[in-house]
Amino acid sequence: MNIKIYQNEINDGIGELVKSTASVAYCSEAIKADAFKVPATITDRAFAENKDQIDLYYLESVLVSCGWNKNDDVFMPEPTWAARNTPEDKQFNFMHDENDIIGHITGSYVLTKDGKAVSNDSEMPEDFDIITQAVLYNSWTGEENRERMEKIISEIDGGKWYVSMECLFAGFDYALSNDDGAKKVLAIDEESSFLTKHLRAYGGTGEYQGYKIGRALRNISFSGKGLVSKPANPRSVILKSVAFNLDDNSDFNIGEFNMSDNLLEKQLEEVRAELATAKSENDAIKAQIEEAKDKEFASKVESFQADIEAKDNSIAELEESIKSSQARVAELEDALTKSQEELSVAMKDMEDMKKKEKGRKRMAALVEAGFEQEEAEETLAAFDSVNDEAFDVIVAKMYDKMKAKKDKKEDEAEAAMPPEMKEAIEKKKKEKEAKADEEAEAEVTPELLEDVETSEATLVDATPDVDEVESTRASISDWLSNNVLSTK
Repeated sequence: MNIKIYQNEINDGIGELVKSTASVAYCSEAIKADAFKVPATITDRAFAENKDQIDLYYLESVLVSCGWNKNDDVFMPEPTWAARNTPEDKQFNFMHDENDIIGHITGSYVLTKDGKAVSNDSEMPEDFDIITQAVLYNSWTGEENRERMEKIISEIDGGKWYVSMECLFAGFDYALSNDDGAKKVLAIDEESSFLTKHLRAYGGTGEYQGYKIGRALRNISFSGKGLVSKPANPRSVILKSVAFNLDDNSDFNIGEFNMSDNLLEKQLEEVRAELATAKSENDAIKAQIEEAKDKEFASKVESFQADIEAKDNSIAELEESIKSSQARVAELEDALTKSQEELSVAMKDMEDMKKKEKGRKRMAALVEAGFEQEEAEETLAAFDSVNDEAFDVIVAKMYDKMKAKKDKKEDEAEAAMPPEMKEAIEKKKKEKEAKADEEAEAEVTPELLEDVETSEATLVDATPDVDEVESTRASISDWLSNNVLSTK
C-alpha cells in the first residue's frame, strides 16, 4: 500500500520514514486451542468444520482491539470493522519469512468487550476485538522439519512464542484528545500535515499544544501472521493477550485485555534510540554531503577560475599578437604602397626613357634613310603606335624607295649637267683620288716636306680652284634638294 506524502512531511525530513512504515505489527501470546470452539451465535462461519485433525496444531489469538494503544496508534471502529475478514486465508510463516510457511490462517471473528460474539452481518459494535484462528502443520516427512516443529509446539505450550500479525494501511488521520476527555479526529491534508512530526511513530512526543495526538489508521488490511520469538517490527505496538476460557455453550469471556507495559516501553525506547541514531546519521550524512558538495563546488570554482585566468592570459597574448600582427601588416602595407608608388614612378620613367630611346633610334633611322628633320619628325609622329619591327620594315621600304628616287634624280641631274661642269667635277674627283692615293703610299715627314718645292704662285693658283669646287658642290646640293629630294 502506498501512503500519500505531504510537502510538510518532506520539509520536516520524515517523508521517507512515513512512506516506509505503512505497516504495524501486533504480537500476542500463542495459545493452543483444542480445535476451534466457535461461539454458538456465529452461525454463518465454518471455522469448526475442519476440527480435530491429527496433523494440525490449532492456535487462537487476539488480533487487535479498537481504541488507542500505547504507541499512539488508534484503531477506529469503522476501518477496523471493515478489515475484520482480511486475515482469513493468509499465510502463517515462521519469523515473518515468506519462504518458510508453517501453516495458514483459517478465519477470524469479532467479540464485544464483554465477550459476546458478533455475526458477520450484524451491525458494528461500538467497541470490539478481532480474534484470529490459525493452524500449524505438525506432520512433516522430513526428519529435520518434523523435529523442528515438535520443538516449536513444545515451546508454544511453554509460553515462549508469540503470534505476530502485520497490519498494512494506506493512510491515516490525526486522533486528538485532551485532559478533559474531549476526543476528535482531524483529517490529514496539506495544511494539517505539519502534525505528522509530532507523532510518536515518527519520533515525536505524541503531544501538541495540550492535546495528545495519535495516528488514526485508514484503509486497513491484515496481511499475514508469523510465529515469532519477539516482535518482528520494533516500531510496532506489541500486544500480549491473557488466556481466555472457551465454553461450548456460551459466549467468550475474554476478561480484561492487558498490554505488556514493559515490552511496550522497551520497544518505544528502541524506537526512540533507533530514530535518534537515524536522525544523527542522517544529519551526519547531510553534513558530509554538504561538505563534499562545498569542496567539490570550491574545487570546481577554483578550477573554473584557473581556466578563466588561463583563457584570459591566452586571450591577452592573442590580442597582443593580433595587435603586433596588425601593426606589422600596416607597416608592410605602407611599405608595399610606397614600393608600388616607387615602382609606378620607376616604370613610368622607364617607359619614358624607352619611349625617348625609341624616338631617338627611329629619328636616327629616318635621318639615315634620308629624311630631313621636319619630315623625320612628321613621319615619327605618324608611326608612333606601330612596334619596332613594323617600323623598321616601313623605314627600310621608304629608304629603298627614297634611295632609288634619289639615284634616279641624280642620274637625271647628271645627264642634264653642262659638259663643262661634268668635266670639272670629274677632274676634281680624279685629283682628289690621286691625292688620297699619294697620302696612302707614304707618310708625310719633315724630310719629305723639305723636298717639296712650293712657290707662292702655286698656292695662289690653287685657291681659285678650291673655291670653284666648293661653289660647284653648293650648287649641286641646292639642285638636288630642289629637284631630287623634294617630296613635292
